[in-house]
Amino acid sequence: MPGVVQRRTLLDMTETGTAAGRSPLRSVALPTEHGGWSLTLEPVILGLLVAPSVAGFALGGAALVAFIARTPLKVVLVDRWRGRWLARSSLAARVAGVEIAILGTLAAVAIVTADAPFWWPLLLAAPPIGVELWHDMRSQSRRLVPELAGAIGIGSIAAAVALAGGAADSVAAGLWLVIAARSIAAVPFVRVQLLRAKARAHFVWHSDLAQVVAVAMGVTGWLTDLVPPAAVAALAILAIFDLVAVRRAPQPAPIIGAQQVVLGLTVILITALGVRAP
Repeated sequence: MPGVVQRRTLLDMTETGTAAGRSPLRSVALPTEHGGWSLTLEPVILGLLVAPSVAGFALGGAALVAFIARTPLKVVLVDRWRGRWLARSSLAARVAGVEIAILGTLAAVAIVTADAPFWWPLLLAAPPIGVELWHDMRSQSRRLVPELAGAIGIGSIAAAVALAGGAADSVAAGLWLVIAARSIAAVPFVRVQLLRAKARAHFVWHSDLAQVVAVAMGVTGWLTDLVPPAAVAALAILAIFDLVAVRRAPQPAPIIGAQQVVLGLTVILITALGVRAP
């Protein structure tokens, strides 16, 4: 397709194993980060705002189930990679099996009710999602590459939802581009902010470069008639905020997360209005 994204790392799941104070089922079934929910919901909402449909809602539900299923799947992958099979491994495999069955059902509903084929974004998203899972298996989820790969991959759901609702290929591609640019701007920014908050070594230019790349992606999309000018303006607003915020006193992780959620929703709402405007 594709935490705390804005609190710890953008698509990081809980480390495998039962966390202290959590039931075995909860520890293998539910994500502990909150930012991943936002990164999954943003493309779903954007796609539905542009081209709402029954199939789109089914795909959105499938994306959420896929996000949740990543937690037990990660437990299974890590334990298999380490050559062990524990009680939690069996529990995680059962939970993942149920969730994958639900995902398949929702995908079937989408196929039956879609106004048009929607598979090409999901196929293109397979490689970055594979990169993310490869790092998951090696307990390397918090690195920059898998975080970006996962965020860009899950962004494909915006294009798929739009296509299922009858949107043109160019519109769908533009939505994915905006989501990808938003993620590229957010991930390095949040990483730098978290390092600053912990008084650890960091490079502000990593965040700055990400903002430049995100805006450049938006401008490229506009020049190629893939995204409306409003989307470029929204990405510019995001970039300006990040450029200023990364030079001010670092905020607590929950504040960083809340800010990113608001900024993300702002980008998708402005983009949707721009796409739907006559």
